[in-house]
Amino acid sequence: MAIRLSVVMIAKNAADLLPDCLASVKWADEIILLDSGSIDNTVGLAKSLGAQVHINTDWQGYGIQRQRAQALATGDYVLMIDTDERVTPELEQSLRQVLASPQPDAVYSIARRNYFLGRFMRHSGWYPDRVLRLYARERWQYNNNLVHESLECRGATVVELKGDLQHLTCRDFADFQQKQLAYATAWAQERHQKGKKASLAGIFGHTLGAFVKTLLLRGGVLDGAQGWLLAVVNAQYTFNKYTELWALNRGFSKKA
Repeated sequence: MAIRLSVVMIAKNAADLLPDCLASVKWADEIILLDSGSIDNTVGLAKSLGAQVHINTDWQGYGIQRQRAQALATGDYVLMIDTDERVTPELEQSLRQVLASPQPDAVYSIARRNYFLGRFMRHSGWYPDRVLRLYARERWQYNNNLVHESLECRGATVVELKGDLQHLTCRDFADFQQKQLAYATAWAQERHQKGKKASLAGIFGHTLGAFVKTLLLRGGVLDGAQGWLLAVVNAQYTFNKYTELWALNRGFSKKA
Protein backbone atom coordinates (compact mmCIF):
# COMPACT_ATOMS: atom_id res chain seq x y z
CA MET A 1 0.00 0.00 0.00
CA ALA A 2 1.43 3.39 -1.03
CA ILE A 3 2.36 5.82 1.74
CA ARG A 4 0.42 9.08 1.40
CA LEU A 5 1.93 12.48 2.22
CA SER A 6 0.00 15.43 3.61
CA VAL A 7 1.68 18.82 3.36
CA VAL A 8 0.31 20.87 6.26
CA MET A 9 0.67 24.60 6.83
CA ILE A 10 -0.83 27.43 8.84
CA ALA A 11 -1.24 30.84 7.24
CA LYS A 12 -2.37 34.43 7.61
CA ASN A 13 -2.10 37.12 4.93
CA ALA A 14 0.37 35.14 2.83
CA ALA A 15 -1.04 35.61 -0.67
CA ASP A 16 2.26 36.94 -2.02
CA LEU A 17 4.13 33.87 -0.78
CA LEU A 18 1.70 31.09 -1.64
CA PRO A 19 2.27 30.50 -5.38
CA ASP A 20 5.94 29.50 -5.06
CA CYS A 21 5.38 27.64 -1.82
CA LEU A 22 2.52 25.53 -3.14
CA ALA A 23 4.26 24.93 -6.46
CA SER A 24 7.18 23.34 -4.62
CA VAL A 25 4.90 20.72 -2.99
CA LYS A 26 2.28 20.23 -5.70
CA TRP A 27 3.39 16.59 -6.03
CA ALA A 28 2.10 15.72 -2.51
CA ASP A 29 -1.08 13.67 -2.08
CA GLU A 30 -2.84 16.55 -0.33
CA ILE A 31 -2.09 20.07 0.88
CA ILE A 32 -3.87 21.28 4.01
CA LEU A 33 -3.87 25.01 4.78
CA LEU A 34 -5.38 26.33 8.00
CA ASP A 35 -5.96 30.08 7.81
CA SER A 36 -6.22 32.15 10.98
CA GLY A 37 -8.14 35.10 9.55
CA SER A 38 -6.50 36.52 6.44
CA ILE A 39 -7.81 39.78 5.02
CA ASP A 40 -5.92 39.43 1.73
CA ASN A 41 -6.50 36.79 -0.96
CA THR A 42 -4.80 33.93 0.88
CA VAL A 43 -7.91 31.76 1.14
CA GLY A 44 -9.11 32.19 -2.43
CA LEU A 45 -5.65 31.85 -3.92
CA ALA A 46 -4.85 28.71 -1.92
CA LYS A 47 -8.08 27.08 -3.09
CA SER A 48 -7.37 27.98 -6.71
CA LEU A 49 -3.91 26.41 -6.40
CA GLY A 50 -5.27 23.11 -5.16
CA ALA A 51 -4.97 23.34 -1.38
CA GLN A 52 -7.71 22.19 0.98
CA VAL A 53 -8.43 25.33 2.96
CA HIS A 54 -9.90 25.56 6.46
CA ILE A 55 -10.32 28.57 8.74
CA ASN A 56 -9.93 28.87 12.51
CA THR A 57 -9.57 32.38 13.94
CA ASP A 58 -9.43 31.30 17.60
CA TRP A 59 -5.71 31.92 17.84
CA GLN A 60 -4.09 30.21 20.84
CA GLY A 61 -0.52 30.14 19.63
CA TYR A 62 1.54 28.49 16.93
CA GLY A 63 1.72 25.08 18.58
CA ILE A 64 -2.02 24.61 18.99
CA GLN A 65 -2.72 25.99 15.50
CA ARG A 66 -0.32 23.42 14.04
CA GLN A 67 -2.09 20.68 16.00
CA ARG A 68 -5.41 21.81 14.56
CA ALA A 69 -4.02 21.84 11.04
CA GLN A 70 -2.53 18.36 11.43
CA ALA A 71 -5.87 17.03 12.68
CA LEU A 72 -7.35 17.93 9.28
CA ALA A 73 -4.83 15.82 7.37
CA THR A 74 -5.46 12.25 6.18
CA GLY A 75 -2.02 11.19 4.91
CA ASP A 76 0.22 8.63 6.56
CA TYR A 77 3.01 11.17 6.86
CA VAL A 78 2.97 14.92 7.49
CA LEU A 79 5.36 17.47 6.02
CA MET A 80 4.84 20.62 8.09
CA ILE A 81 6.01 23.77 6.28
CA ASP A 82 5.39 27.50 6.40
CA THR A 83 4.15 29.72 3.60
CA ASP A 84 7.57 31.43 3.35
CA GLU A 85 9.34 28.10 2.76
CA ARG A 86 10.03 26.19 -0.46
CA VAL A 87 10.98 22.54 -0.97
CA THR A 88 14.00 22.29 -3.28
CA PRO A 89 14.19 19.55 -5.95
CA GLU A 90 16.92 17.71 -4.00
CA LEU A 91 14.78 17.73 -0.86
CA GLU A 92 11.78 16.50 -2.87
CA GLN A 93 13.81 13.49 -3.96
CA SER A 94 14.79 12.77 -0.35
CA LEU A 95 11.17 12.99 0.74
CA ARG A 96 10.06 10.62 -2.00
CA GLN A 97 12.72 8.12 -0.91
CA VAL A 98 11.43 8.21 2.66
CA LEU A 99 7.86 7.62 1.53
CA ALA A 100 9.02 4.65 -0.53
CA SER A 101 10.74 3.09 2.49
CA PRO A 102 9.82 4.81 5.78
CA GLN A 103 11.31 3.97 9.17
CA PRO A 104 8.45 3.45 11.66
CA ASP A 105 10.19 5.02 14.68
CA ALA A 106 11.89 7.89 12.82
CA VAL A 107 11.28 11.60 12.43
CA TYR A 108 13.15 13.41 9.68
CA SER A 109 15.40 16.43 10.01
CA ILE A 110 15.55 18.98 7.18
CA ALA A 111 18.17 21.69 6.69
CA ARG A 112 16.72 25.17 6.27
CA ARG A 113 18.62 27.76 4.25
CA ASN A 114 17.48 31.11 5.63
CA TYR A 115 17.27 34.30 3.57
CA PHE A 116 18.33 37.58 5.19
CA LEU A 117 18.53 40.95 3.45
CA GLY A 118 19.43 39.78 -0.01
CA ARG A 119 21.29 36.51 0.55
CA PHE A 120 20.81 32.97 1.78
CA MET A 121 23.00 32.71 4.85
CA ARG A 122 25.66 30.00 5.09
CA HIS A 123 26.68 30.52 8.73
CA SER A 124 25.45 32.64 11.69
CA GLY A 125 23.43 29.73 13.07
CA TRP A 126 21.07 30.16 10.13
CA TYR A 127 22.42 27.23 8.15
CA PRO A 128 21.92 24.33 8.18
CA ASP A 129 19.32 25.25 10.88
CA ARG A 130 17.87 21.73 10.99
CA VAL A 131 14.19 21.33 11.84
CA LEU A 132 12.01 18.23 12.37
CA ARG A 133 9.26 18.52 9.78
CA LEU A 134 8.52 15.07 8.32
CA TYR A 135 6.89 12.48 10.57
CA ALA A 136 4.16 9.86 10.90
CA ARG A 137 0.84 11.68 11.35
CA GLU A 138 -0.64 9.34 13.95
CA ARG A 139 2.48 9.15 16.12
CA TRP A 140 3.74 12.69 16.64
CA GLN A 141 2.50 16.26 16.88
CA TYR A 142 3.64 19.73 17.92
CA ASN A 143 3.64 20.96 21.52
CA ASN A 144 1.41 23.76 22.85
CA ASN A 145 4.02 26.56 22.86
CA LEU A 146 2.80 30.00 21.86
CA VAL A 147 6.03 30.58 19.91
CA HIS A 148 9.09 28.49 19.08
CA GLU A 149 6.87 25.43 19.00
CA SER A 150 8.54 22.09 18.38
CA LEU A 151 7.64 18.53 17.49
CA GLU A 152 6.98 16.26 20.46
CA CYS A 153 8.84 13.11 19.46
CA ARG A 154 10.62 11.75 22.51
CA GLY A 155 12.11 8.34 21.78
CA ALA A 156 12.12 8.78 18.01
CA THR A 157 15.14 8.17 15.82
CA VAL A 158 16.18 11.37 14.02
CA VAL A 159 17.20 10.90 10.40
CA GLU A 160 18.86 13.76 8.49
CA LEU A 161 17.63 14.25 4.93
CA LYS A 162 19.58 15.64 2.00
CA GLY A 163 18.38 18.81 0.32
CA ASP A 164 17.36 22.20 1.68
CA LEU A 165 14.15 23.88 2.68
CA GLN A 166 14.53 27.46 1.50
CA HIS A 167 13.18 29.91 4.07
CA LEU A 168 12.46 33.51 3.06
CA THR A 169 12.99 34.71 6.60
CA CYS A 170 13.67 38.38 5.98
CA ARG A 171 12.65 39.88 2.65
CA ASP A 172 11.43 43.17 4.13
CA PHE A 173 13.33 44.46 7.16
CA ALA A 174 10.49 46.47 8.73
CA ASP A 175 8.10 43.52 8.50
CA PHE A 176 10.76 41.20 9.91
CA GLN A 177 11.32 43.54 12.86
CA GLN A 178 7.61 43.63 13.64
CA LYS A 179 7.46 39.82 13.66
CA GLN A 180 10.53 39.62 15.88
CA LEU A 181 8.94 41.99 18.39
CA ALA A 182 5.72 39.95 18.38
CA TYR A 183 7.69 36.74 18.97
CA ALA A 184 9.67 38.36 21.79
CA THR A 185 6.49 39.57 23.47
CA ALA A 186 4.81 36.16 23.21
CA TRP A 187 7.95 34.46 24.54
CA ALA A 188 8.09 36.78 27.55
CA GLN A 189 4.39 36.35 28.32
CA GLU A 190 4.71 32.57 28.19
CA ARG A 191 7.74 32.62 30.49
CA HIS A 192 6.02 35.04 32.86
CA GLN A 193 3.01 32.73 33.13
CA LYS A 194 5.42 29.98 34.21
CA GLY A 195 6.84 32.17 36.96
CA LYS A 196 10.17 32.91 35.28
CA LYS A 197 12.13 36.03 36.23
CA ALA A 198 14.59 38.36 34.53
CA SER A 199 17.21 40.59 36.14
CA LEU A 200 18.96 43.67 34.78
CA ALA A 201 22.25 41.78 34.68
CA GLY A 202 20.53 38.89 32.92
CA ILE A 203 19.13 41.20 30.24
CA PHE A 204 22.53 42.55 29.26
CA GLY A 205 24.32 39.23 29.71
CA HIS A 206 21.94 37.41 27.38
CA THR A 207 22.02 40.29 24.88
CA LEU A 208 25.80 40.36 24.68
CA GLY A 209 25.88 36.56 24.55
CA ALA A 210 23.52 36.52 21.57
CA PHE A 211 25.72 38.96 19.65
CA VAL A 212 28.94 37.04 20.32
CA LYS A 213 27.35 33.67 19.62
CA THR A 214 25.99 34.78 16.24
CA LEU A 215 29.03 36.70 15.04
CA LEU A 216 31.87 34.55 16.35
CA LEU A 217 30.80 31.16 17.68
CA ARG A 218 28.41 30.55 14.78
CA GLY A 219 30.63 32.14 12.15
CA GLY A 220 28.46 35.11 11.30
CA VAL A 221 31.54 37.10 10.37
CA LEU A 222 31.89 34.78 7.36
CA ASP A 223 28.50 35.95 6.07
CA GLY A 224 29.83 39.45 5.45
CA ALA A 225 27.68 42.50 6.09
CA GLN A 226 24.58 40.38 6.63
CA GLY A 227 26.40 38.39 9.30
CA TRP A 228 27.23 41.51 11.28
CA LEU A 229 23.70 42.86 10.90
CA LEU A 230 22.14 39.56 11.92
CA ALA A 231 24.31 39.48 15.04
CA VAL A 232 22.87 42.86 16.02
CA VAL A 233 19.33 41.74 15.16
CA ASN A 234 19.67 38.61 17.29
CA ALA A 235 21.02 40.68 20.16
CA GLN A 236 18.12 43.10 19.78
CA TYR A 237 15.61 40.24 19.77
CA THR A 238 17.18 38.80 22.92
CA PHE A 239 17.15 42.22 24.60
CA ASN A 240 13.44 42.61 23.76
CA LYS A 241 12.60 39.15 25.15
CA TYR A 242 14.26 39.60 28.50
CA THR A 243 13.33 43.27 28.93
CA GLU A 244 9.67 42.45 28.30
CA LEU A 245 9.89 39.64 30.88
CA TRP A 246 11.55 42.07 33.32
CA ALA A 247 8.74 44.57 32.72
CA LEU A 248 6.03 41.94 33.18
CA ASN A 249 7.62 40.83 36.44
CA ARG A 250 7.31 44.39 37.75
CA GLY A 251 3.91 45.27 36.35
CA PHE A 252 5.31 47.71 33.78
CA SER A 253 3.83 45.83 30.82
CA LYS A 254 0.41 44.39 30.07
CA LYS A 255 -0.16 40.69 30.52
CA ALA A 256 -1.62 38.60 27.66
